[in-house]
Amino acid sequence: MEEYKYSEKEIQSEQHLSVLNVPVEIPVAEIEAQINAKIKGLIYEDNSYEDDNQDNIKAKVWKLSPIRLVAIDSSFLFEVPLKIWVSAGYKISPLGLTMSGYKDTEFSIRIRFITKIGVSPDWKVEADTYVDSYDWISEPNIQVAGIKIPIKGMVSRMMNKNFDKITDAIDEHISSNIELKKYAAVAWDLARQPVLLSKEYHTWLAVVPEAVVMTPLTASNGVLRSVIGIKGYTQTITSADKPLATKGRGLPDLVIAPQVPERFRIALISQISYEEASRMADEKFKGEKFSFLGGKYKVEITSIEMYGQNDKMIIKAGLAGGINGYIYLKGNPYYDPATQQLSFRNLDYDLDTRSTILRTAGWLLQGQFSRMMEKKMTFPVGDQITDTKKTIQKILENYKVTDGVTIKGKIKEIAPDKVYLTPNHIYSVVFADGSINLRVEGLRSF
Repeated sequence: MEEYKYSEKEIQSEQHLSVLNVPVEIPVAEIEAQINAKIKGLIYEDNSYEDDNQDNIKAKVWKLSPIRLVAIDSSFLFEVPLKIWVSAGYKISPLGLTMSGYKDTEFSIRIRFITKIGVSPDWKVEADTYVDSYDWISEPNIQVAGIKIPIKGMVSRMMNKNFDKITDAIDEHISSNIELKKYAAVAWDLARQPVLLSKEYHTWLAVVPEAVVMTPLTASNGVLRSVIGIKGYTQTITSADKPLATKGRGLPDLVIAPQVPERFRIALISQISYEEASRMADEKFKGEKFSFLGGKYKVEITSIEMYGQNDKMIIKAGLAGGINGYIYLKGNPYYDPATQQLSFRNLDYDLDTRSTILRTAGWLLQGQFSRMMEKKMTFPVGDQITDTKKTIQKILENYKVTDGVTIKGKIKEIAPDKVYLTPNHIYSVVFADGSINLRVEGLRSF
């Protein structure tokens, strides 16, 4: 009896866990340029002589020259040259004469900051900046009545108390200018759009994204890098028209992982109808004659018909001669990657046929009829898989999804899955395993 475990829709809905890699590349030079553009001119101003430390000093701080930035691993090293103006109060008593007032002076200092960067689950880039060291380009002092009065200690206390204004500014500009979430959301939505793999065979690749992982931001060779991995399920759809975008939720919270796996799996599907398979088999076997017991019995194949019974393929063969009627053979279909053919294993008579033959034509069991049928019952379906693979690889060389967004990847190996029998078609499925990168232009600049 004809019976099927799978429908056409179920085969095309079969999903395979994959990871779509989205490289993040941010040139450190661009970060440096942006920070210099944001932090310029007057950085800090204190117009009051009174403070908690009673230092009797007013100050203004300017950026003296461009900030220099070096990125090492997951840290930024900033070197910030500053020009400082202070108006310091003084009180001296030379020769018993008390003198007091305020005196202005300018000097320069070079401060080194270290910024640790990370990304929170809500996609916000977090920067934590602290002062590593500083040195005086020119030391602060004032002169009154020819007397040099050092104010280095007073200025140091003022600077130490206000360093956080500079570090906060650096943190704010780094966090606000590296917009990972914006571009990750673009990649997430693009991943849901079906991609045409083969126009000839109406084959589309669809991805159902499920989760996002990301490697820590690290710098090397002047570039801040990371990889965002969109984990999801791929499915291959056969459709003359572009399928709808896959359903899915919005961009989920981020998970930081030491590495993102480079595994992307595409199911390559070839299909052949039972009518076509029967026609090909009929052309191959119709009219072929077989002899048994030294020529005592002969049969000729008059027709071949094929259909499915769960995981088994049924071959209904019409015979004429020593036996007239139909016999039924049952076997397991499989795709042979070596020959790129649909073949059969364990092809043998079904129980009812075997019982009938034993009663009426036992000689048919003595020959190699079923073994010969198994050996010769092959169907070349590899061209469809090969053509689809070539088309996919060509697409993956540089596929422009939209302006500023490209897909690049490589198929590394082909692994057979299985053959599925549906009411209308025989599906041979193999897996194309490789890696795919989705490049978003905004993730390569600051």
